[in-house]
Amino acid sequence: MVSISFLYPRYLFFLFLIPLFIFIHIATLRASKTTAMKFANFEAIARIKGVDIISKNIIVLISSVLILFLLVMSISGLTMHTVIDATEYSFIIALDSSESMGAKDLLPNRMEAAKRSASAFIDSLPLTTRAGIISFSGNAIIEQDLTDSKGAMKSAVNDIQVGEISGTDIYEAVITGTNLLRAEKTRAIVLLSDGQLNVGIIDDAVGYANDNDIVVHTIGIGTEEGGETQYGLSKLDEDSLKALAYNTNGQYFRAIDEAELLNSFNEVIGKTKRKVGINFSNYLLIASILLFALQYYLINSRYRRLI
Repeated sequence: MVSISFLYPRYLFFLFLIPLFIFIHIATLRASKTTAMKFANFEAIARIKGVDIISKNIIVLISSVLILFLLVMSISGLTMHTVIDATEYSFIIALDSSESMGAKDLLPNRMEAAKRSASAFIDSLPLTTRAGIISFSGNAIIEQDLTDSKGAMKSAVNDIQVGEISGTDIYEAVITGTNLLRAEKTRAIVLLSDGQLNVGIIDDAVGYANDNDIVVHTIGIGTEEGGETQYGLSKLDEDSLKALAYNTNGQYFRAIDEAELLNSFNEVIGKTKRKVGINFSNYLLIASILLFALQYYLINSRYRRLI
């Protein structure tokens, strides 16, 4: 069931300006027509040229009223309440960007496979779910702070490249992700890596996550046979990723079977039905600005005769 409310209903008073605006518009046009008829045979000209000063301006009137209506709805904080898929969790997606992620045992390489998996996870998130993006190798970098914009999340993921800094510090990734989630109620990290841990100790990462009530889900990127990198053969190290997930009450997945991975995401997210409010103020403001710009263009272009 869908319902509507307003954050600032007192501003709905401005809707009374609409009938006043229509009255002033029509009265002004009629006055213009009367003035024109004093100096010329306006009705004869109208029959020849097909001009009707009232109907000719109806598009301007409708668009102006619509602009005013959208602005009033925007400042009143129009909010739609509906029941949607939701989750109690806020997520940090941590993407391994170490040199070993350039291995080509997954096509075209591990990094691109990790990006596909991360993007698929983002697509599976319910609306209003907050998530942030970090990359990590020898250190951790915040690529995108917590947001509910899937576009911003996926853009941050796509911008991550294999780094020149050596090392895979999962412990640093857990610390950075935990700090970003500190203000959230229910928190989880989704960590995508080949598990080639050579900086820090996995027990430290587990201990820090548990001390801060963080669930860590891990996704293994790579194959057991391994792939060639600039420094030699790199194999998937599942043991460290499984240890991190299982000891923080998370789950471990492999990225090889993308269809199975997508099904597993529903378990990670923990979808449930929840009533949420979606504020349309910004969208309505943008729509009113675009409509005003269109009206201005038509009035001042070669299409002005149409309106």
